[in-house]
Amino acid sequence: MRSVQRTTAYVHDPELLRDVALVCLAGGVVGVSFGAIAVAGGLPVWVPVVMSLVVYAGSAQFSAVGVLLAGGGPLAAAATGLLLNTRTVAFSLTVADVIGRGRLARLVGAHLVTDETVAFALAQADPARRRAAFWISGLGLFAVWNAGVLVGALAGSALGDTDRYGLDAAFPAVLAALVLPTLREKAGVRRSAALGAAVALAVTPAVPAGVPVLLALTGLFLYGRKEASV
Repeated sequence: MRSVQRTTAYVHDPELLRDVALVCLAGGVVGVSFGAIAVAGGLPVWVPVVMSLVVYAGSAQFSAVGVLLAGGGPLAAAATGLLLNTRTVAFSLTVADVIGRGRLARLVGAHLVTDETVAFALAQADPARRRAAFWISGLGLFAVWNAGVLVGALAGSALGDTDRYGLDAAFPAVLAALVLPTLREKAGVRRSAALGAAVALAVTPAVPAGVPVLLALTGLFLYGRKEASV
């Protein structure tokens, strides 16, 4: 009960709510782009809408739809999405204590584990604030993402070429803003992030899209070894 009270207390934290609003704004913009791209490519409206509710993973959804629009089958699209989502295994382990111990909390929390919610939670200073950041941003982003996808899907091809709006830069910009405080304060995190970034850049020309992100997780091994030796 005290944990819930401490978490809900942050609902009225202006700084936290401002940051959550920034994440949700980016999520909604990219969601509109995803819905529009899917429908403009020939998929029915219900496909991106249902996918966003059930799968709820932006990069996996974009990749799966890309496979479908390129003529690939459902199995190939699903395999692509699963490959990209393997990174959430590491994310889930990182925020396991933040999500909570109840069955319902774990079930819902697992569905809300994304790059953004994890980065948002880890950027906070104390456990209660991490928990609040995860749940507030997770629920808010889920709602805004799905609303954005629906709007984009209904708009269809009316938006034209979504690439010209630079919508793909919204998420990276928000993530960078969230993780910068942690990078400034912890040398071990900086070294791990540098290693992961170097690996991703090195393999980008040689591997399919999405794989560099997975290989960047090798930076976690450096951080884990550092923590174990302390």
